[in-house]
Amino acid sequence: MTPIRDQAPFWDGTAAKYIRRPVGDVAAYEHKVAVTQGFLRPDMRVLEIGCGSGNTARRHAPLVAEYLATDLSGEMIRLGKAEGPIPPNMRFEQGNFDEMTLTDGSFDAVLALSLLHLVPDPAATIAKIARVLTPGGVFVSSSAMVGEVWLARLLLPLGQLIGKAPHVAMLKRASFRQMIRDAGFEILVDETPGSKMTLFIVARKL
Repeated sequence: MTPIRDQAPFWDGTAAKYIRRPVGDVAAYEHKVAVTQGFLRPDMRVLEIGCGSGNTARRHAPLVAEYLATDLSGEMIRLGKAEGPIPPNMRFEQGNFDEMTLTDGSFDAVLALSLLHLVPDPAATIAKIARVLTPGGVFVSSSAMVGEVWLARLLLPLGQLIGKAPHVAMLKRASFRQMIRDAGFEILVDETPGSKMTLFIVARKL
């Protein structure tokens, strides 16, 4: 299994193209933003992992007390900072969430958007998310269920072999939901807005 830290050069090399790429399904994106914001409160400390351009973070940050936007790719962070004004309560930080030293119970919400299918061990990452959340804390995930798409299962290994694709976990809906429940979460929102491959979940730590 490819360690996520080894994926940093891939994302550094594709950061500019990734950030320039327009949102594929604006209606689905806006729906997920609105649903997420329904769970945010002014007193919250929020962590976003895999923040990319930081533009989603910029929309959420004014609604909470503190917002930490992190990404594995230093180049993604550098370009993301230049995307526009940064709210005063928001900061960017380059880092691998799986290796970051974070205090248990230090955040009230964690967002992992378009990310968990890209980590080497999604169950371990979700378990760490649970640890850094306060009791009752909110976990928001939008993840590609790549394991349910036969063409992706066929083509991704070839793309990885020639350096055109990152590591991708073959997630499936039932097992992904179980990972979340096993980590101590109650699933509150379970939707497939837009692309049938994307599963959008909001869960609360029990």
